[in-house]
Amino acid sequence: MKAPAAQVRVEQLPDNAPHILVVDDDQKIRDLLARFLLGGGYRVTQAADAATARSYMRGLAFDLVLLDVMMPGESGLSLARDLKAARPVPIMMLTALANPEDRIAGLETGVDDYLTKPFEPRELLLRIKIILRRGQHGTQAQNDEVRMGPCVFSITRGELKRDEETIKLTERERDLLRLLANRIGVPVARHELSSDDSTGSERAIDVVVNRLRRKIEDDPSNPVYLQTARGKGYVLYTD
Repeated sequence: MKAPAAQVRVEQLPDNAPHILVVDDDQKIRDLLARFLLGGGYRVTQAADAATARSYMRGLAFDLVLLDVMMPGESGLSLARDLKAARPVPIMMLTALANPEDRIAGLETGVDDYLTKPFEPRELLLRIKIILRRGQHGTQAQNDEVRMGPCVFSITRGELKRDEETIKLTERERDLLRLLANRIGVPVARHELSSDDSTGSERAIDVVVNRLRRKIEDDPSNPVYLQTARGKGYVLYTD
């Protein structure tokens, strides 16, 4: 069945601009997201439900799907699970459900990120940028320096700077950050991180990660760059 024309908005941007599918049953939220994304230089197509999203994906290629969890008919979790099984499209889930169990359920479907409403537009755009760059640059750090917002880490020197100010790192923090920076976007298991004598036990890894987040992240309790990979370990994303 052909979707109503009002559901489709592929804006006039360069053909090589990333194309994002926004799936949400709330028209106001879809329009708000479209404005944020257009301002960030992304082309946008809107869908009000999972069935409409599926019909668009049969004829269009998308670089990323922004997907609401709670929708009438098929849920976002069900759609995300099917999409991940059928194609390698990145998915970010958006939801008003803030319980840790709900977040874990979303991540267990294999989605790339999970953001709770309400959210800051800048954070949304940053997370999208990280996901798309992860796909472009692969799994290895391409340069000696990796950038995380205002922070820059030199892998060779083991030096972390924030806005040109050198941030003091312990030996354990430096070694762990260097290991993660050499495997951008790839989850690294705790036991692997702790296999080096310099990083200590698996439990000690959690302590080191929390200290690093306080030095790197704007909001350590909701990390953007140094994230927990549920059931796997930790993963570092960069700009």
